Amino acid sequence: MTSKRHGFSIGIERTGERFFLVFKAVGRLTHDDYEEITPLIDAALSAVERPRVNALVDATELEGWESRALWDDCRLGLRHGSAFDKIAIWGDRRWQEMAARIGS
Repeated sequence: MTSKRHGFSIGIERTGERFFLVFKAVGRLTHDDYEEITPLIDAALSAVERPRVNALVDATELEGWESRALWDDCRLGLRHGSAFDKIAIWGDRRWQEMAARIGS
């Protein structure tokens, strides 16, 4: 059986109520990937009453999502979307266009 690398890496910096998040998404994301990353984001943002977030998403190695993982991504966005001021996406043009449509 062949396994492919997939998942997230994340960096979080905080100054007062301001956060800077750096995400790198690799491979085809799964529900299990979101089960690992969501509590980290929830914990970081819940520590501040009105968090303000700027994010950089590195999607250069992103291949897509399993359907359940796509739903997890939408739920995460609905839960914390109002906290995000700016999101920059770096990667393949087709992922940037799709992410921009989903994000708006």
